[in-house]
Amino acid sequence: MDLFDALADKAMAEEPPTRDEALAVLATSDDDLLDLVAAGFRVRRHFFGRRVKLNFLVNIKSGLCPEDCGYCSQRVGSKAEVLKYTWLSPEEAVSTAGVGVAAGARRVCLVASGRGPTDRDVDRVSTTISKIKDSHPDVEVCACLGLLTDGQADKLCQAGADAYNHNLNTSDATYASICSTHTYNDRVQTVERAKHAGLSPCSGLIAGMGESDEDLVDVAFALRELSPDSIPVNFLIPFQGTPLAKEWNLTPQRCLRILAMVRFVCPSAELRIGGGREIHLRSMQALALHLANSIFLGDYLTSEGQAGRDDLQMIRDAGFVVEGGEAETSQHDGRPDLVRVRRRGAGTTEAANA
Repeated sequence: MDLFDALADKAMAEEPPTRDEALAVLATSDDDLLDLVAAGFRVRRHFFGRRVKLNFLVNIKSGLCPEDCGYCSQRVGSKAEVLKYTWLSPEEAVSTAGVGVAAGARRVCLVASGRGPTDRDVDRVSTTISKIKDSHPDVEVCACLGLLTDGQADKLCQAGADAYNHNLNTSDATYASICSTHTYNDRVQTVERAKHAGLSPCSGLIAGMGESDEDLVDVAFALRELSPDSIPVNFLIPFQGTPLAKEWNLTPQRCLRILAMVRFVCPSAELRIGGGREIHLRSMQALALHLANSIFLGDYLTSEGQAGRDDLQMIRDAGFVVEGGEAETSQHDGRPDLVRVRRRGAGTTEAANA
């Protein structure tokens, strides 16, 4: 407990732990887990009070990706049963985003599969961003389009984008074991380009891919060096049909330790619980809010999340408040996040965030 208190004091002074201290957090016993969470909560409360920021994903292009990221259901050669469709029209994206905003989301994340956008793609997404901003001027828009080339981040910023997401995912040392079609340094470069253009950098990690404690600490310190404003911590969803389908090695306790470690290493960053929280944290989701101050509301890119109404109830029950205040959700029949859009010319109804 003396270690945890010391880590909390250092974090509130924005002083990082040592590598050994970060590793010690990941090695915490179950008997000391609640003391660890309590120390992490001191840091979370210091920087963010009891606010929880809600984020909403809009999958504007799904599947058909040429990259071979082993964790991804949309990778080349994936046999996972996910929806595959090309770009949503700006009108479809605005309509979908509006459902998340009505449910209380403060940030809309526009995500497209693929290695990275062409300049024409950037123009297309810029139109979508502008239209969302026209409809919801107070909502942040974050783009996540893959690797960026020179000038593309500037165009997104000019269109009104507030942030750009590109995760490091794992340590530099092990990145090649999960992907061969691009490098860890490619990802770092994209985050730097977003920062240089004036976009708020958003970059995080995926836990549960078979990495070591050392890998997790390495990527946490790499993120601290990049200094993103927000850090999504995702927990691997082992999709059938992907190389990591058998990697079921996370427990709720392990997830809490990872969140606590990242909170101590990057104390003032918005820490977001990302994909996989429902299946790995399970009944401890509310406890994780004592460490993280941000979540995705409802569904993810290719997997269904917890019902939006249940997310809001969980936040209230845990004694936290939604940043910006909660919006009325009853008009969405109890499931504001189960977004379905009719694809232009497809003749079928598909889930944009399934």
